[in-house]
Amino acid sequence: MARKTECYLDTAALIAFLDRSDSYHPLFRRLFSAPPPLATSALVIAEGHGWFLRRYDQQRAIQFLAFVDELPRLAIEPFGTGDLALAGAVAKKFMDQKLTLADAHGLVIMKRRRIEICWSTDRHMSLTGVPLVI
Repeated sequence: MARKTECYLDTAALIAFLDRSDSYHPLFRRLFSAPPPLATSALVIAEGHGWFLRRYDQQRAIQFLAFVDELPRLAIEPFGTGDLALAGAVAKKFMDQKLTLADAHGLVIMKRRRIEICWSTDRHMSLTGVPLVI
């Protein structure tokens, strides 16, 4: 059996999977049923937690964290001082795109890990040429 290639996991994919009202929910429900190895940023986890907290409540935000904790083969990249410099440079490079620091860090991670597909619905995540799964 062929080895599954690591994919980048963006906030938009997590929201689409966990929020049944999202138009991409069926796609991400299928993808998460047998996920490949996934990599993401600690900023994505923070962004997702904040989204569920603001949109719903503390309970849904905690459920989000529990879901992330249970994901098999998820590598969460930390965000430190060096990452701030790298992500900041990417944000400056694409300053006409209103790129968030979380998205910029994701682009850095995809380049560093040589990731070839991004689980996201956010077009910003394809700025460096990595295709979106949608």
